[in-house]
Amino acid sequence: MPRVFRHVLALLLMVSVAPAVSQTYPAKPIRIVVPFSAGSATDILARLIGPKLYEAWGQQVVVDNRPSAGGTVAGGIVAGAAADGYTLLLTSSGFAGSAALYDKLPYDSVKDFAGVMQIAGTPLVIVVAPSLGVKSLRELIALAKQKPMQLNFASSGIGSGTHYGSELFNFTAGISATHVPYKGVPEALNDTISGRTHYFVAPTLPLIPLIKSGRLQALAATSAQRVALLPNVPTPAEAGLPAYEYNGWYGILAPAKTPRAVIDRLNSQVARILEASDVRDKIVALGGVVNISSPQAFERLIREEIVTRRKVFRAAGVKAN
Repeated sequence: MPRVFRHVLALLLMVSVAPAVSQTYPAKPIRIVVPFSAGSATDILARLIGPKLYEAWGQQVVVDNRPSAGGTVAGGIVAGAAADGYTLLLTSSGFAGSAALYDKLPYDSVKDFAGVMQIAGTPLVIVVAPSLGVKSLRELIALAKQKPMQLNFASSGIGSGTHYGSELFNFTAGISATHVPYKGVPEALNDTISGRTHYFVAPTLPLIPLIKSGRLQALAATSAQRVALLPNVPTPAEAGLPAYEYNGWYGILAPAKTPRAVIDRLNSQVARILEASDVRDKIVALGGVVNISSPQAFERLIREEIVTRRKVFRAAGVKAN
């Protein structure tokens, strides 16, 4: 058979199979791999979306927490999974941070994944333990300048969004401090509450109750606008650091070469879930913002963020251990 006819036949088969794949998916349980611990923002979102997918499709959705190596273990699991839509990665902006920081990963952050969609965004909040005695962002910066490298800051892992947000803060403020990476946000929060680590640029989603209960002191949000649920917490500009701004994001990825019909079906269904008032209200109540994107827009965001984060890490002299 001539090559041109083989190509035409292949295209016709793809067109005819795509609707069938979309109609039969999902036919078995779906696994959502989460790069961080139970209780982290990614985990909260996965456990919010998973039951809604079950309600819509009648297939069980299993959340699989793999908190190790800044999320790269979870990424490797999904990159190596079958490209059929049954193994997904619900990740954070730290996914781009790892790609920017590490020369070698167990996967290619662009080529080995297909974007499903961005699902939410969140400003971070710079918090300290009340025992540190710091009441404002200016005071924290002044203390860090008085004691270079004597203060330490927590993160949810090397290359994570919290690490990047902290390094961007340190670089912008002109301070130097010691990085203490943890397996996830809950562990980092625990040690910041106890005073073992001095400050943490933490995602808003799990942070609200800790701030309201007084277990953590909030110095500034990282967004240009105040967080609605923390109206008394200033923006960086209001707190004296106008050049600093950072917003995290969360999204869903699938293995590369996952059929477009499956990607589109996932995107459409998750978008409907996020548009429901009860889900949207829960995300907003946790300090997040629903941010629905197309698969292509999410892939473009990741590519751009890798470039930006690489520049910041290099300027700050950050190297992977």
